[in-house]
Amino acid sequence: MTLKSYVHPPATKLQLDYAEIPILDFGLLDLPRGKEKLVVQLKEAVEQTGFFYVVNFGLSQADIDRQFAIGKEVLDLPEHEKLQYRANLEDGDYNGYRPLGMIEQYPGLRDNWECYHVFKFIQEHRRTHPGIISEHYSEIEQFHRHIHQHVAHRVLRLLATVLEIPEEFFVDNHQYEESCSSFLRYVKYHARTPEVNEKYKDIFVRGHTDFGSVTFVFSQPIGGLQLQTRDGSWKDVRHIPGSIVVNTADMLHFWTNTYLQSCVHRVVAPPADQGHMDRYGLIYFLRPSNKSYLQSVDSPLLRRLGITGENESEDLKAKRKVTVGDWVPIQTKKNWTPHDQQPQSGAEFQSLFR
Repeated sequence: MTLKSYVHPPATKLQLDYAEIPILDFGLLDLPRGKEKLVVQLKEAVEQTGFFYVVNFGLSQADIDRQFAIGKEVLDLPEHEKLQYRANLEDGDYNGYRPLGMIEQYPGLRDNWECYHVFKFIQEHRRTHPGIISEHYSEIEQFHRHIHQHVAHRVLRLLATVLEIPEEFFVDNHQYEESCSSFLRYVKYHARTPEVNEKYKDIFVRGHTDFGSVTFVFSQPIGGLQLQTRDGSWKDVRHIPGSIVVNTADMLHFWTNTYLQSCVHRVVAPPADQGHMDRYGLIYFLRPSNKSYLQSVDSPLLRRLGITGENESEDLKAKRKVTVGDWVPIQTKKNWTPHDQQPQSGAEFQSLFR
């Protein structure tokens, strides 16, 4: 089957209140003192919101758009066909299709997004896939491995340098061939009418923090992604063609005794001039090896700052004795909690580590 070209819609013409987010150019790694510049930029980012862009990461826009095209074709399949590949969500397994409307956002109101997950290309995650995935399996694997080994690992090495710990510390805990639940997500947010959006208070995905180590969102033109600043206000995330929007997440936040930020963020209805469009996304969620423990990292920087785990609660100390592999199903099962049983603070909605 010939893959249809993916054409991105035009960016919004409306003036939005954009967040100031640094841009890390991986091309600097090949230049004298380039790494030092990136470390300074990254240190500022992770101390503020944990959000930053990366560019020049070894994938062309054509490479990225091929994945958008695959995602669109699989998510535009008839519902009865997609349901043949439904993930075992209730048992905490995301490998496969996640149907539309799985989360109750407000009483009686279900969400407007669906997604298809492709886990790492190792034996334990093998499963049947729709034809469009199977036909492009080797291409998806190449893309998958590149993000993990040549984008995520670079970020992890830079983070280790910020913390003044051995450069391979986080990389050693995120090896591709090791058992873990890192995955690529193809996602589709279905457009809503203004009247329906009003019922949902314009929310597509409520404020939350990400559960894993680092999240990589491939930038696309339809607005809606917002982050929450320290004063509680919401800022839009600007689209930069050819970039990845990256944010550090809960596991690194916990691993570093809260130093690396795991910022609350959300997805809202797009600007008015894009509101009629379905919003397709491409995201890679990085998680540590299942055998890893999130023991406090021994960082000279954190010791100087007085950020240690010495005075943390007994509950948090106990959580450090649980493997990542045991945490994952606990977390993912929480996502199906009925609305009236969910904590109503966005910061509490996802994180097990606060």
